[in-house]
Amino acid sequence: MTTINDSSTTSALRLPNSSAPVHSTVLGTAVGPVLLTSDGEHLTGLYLDTSDEITRRVHAGYGVVPTPAEGLAIFTETEAQLREYFAGDRTEFDLPLAAVGTEFRRSVWKALTGIPYGRTAGYGELAAALGRPGAARAVGAANGKNPISIVVPCHRVIGADGSLTGYAWGEEKKRHLLDLEQMRRRRTDGAAN
Repeated sequence: MTTINDSSTTSALRLPNSSAPVHSTVLGTAVGPVLLTSDGEHLTGLYLDTSDEITRRVHAGYGVVPTPAEGLAIFTETEAQLREYFAGDRTEFDLPLAAVGTEFRRSVWKALTGIPYGRTAGYGELAAALGRPGAARAVGAANGKNPISIVVPCHRVIGADGSLTGYAWGEEKKRHLLDLEQMRRRRTDGAAN
């Protein structure tokens, strides 16, 4: 069983600046193109897809269509940290985050950041860590609405039987992320012995 930490090195999830425009950019990564969104200061979205459906989802959440922006400091820093993550050199993200969601969803997303790198947790464990042991399904639904993939590691949540259930971006991408983390964790644990 994984211990879900109460604290995380990932910045607190706050609400985005509602009066700011929504900026976006697309990055190429080891799992394909990703769409980043920002309110200008915080990372508000990291979507493992760049489809029209994702643009509609962002529009529905913020009430505006994202405006492409190159060279935004938050995008540059996110790209650098993602590169380090995919190279196996970064196990924690340090980015200012803001996400649109209910208080319950944001509490689930914050709890996700407490699942240690290279480990997994079940929906029931996450619900128990939130003090709501009977809310595994609600936790699963909130997990599926996480707008900041990888940085807020919803890929680390698995079914009670160990299956790779419920990943919006597909089982192949989830497996890739988990394998990357577990391989680096084994190397690090082996070097420590």
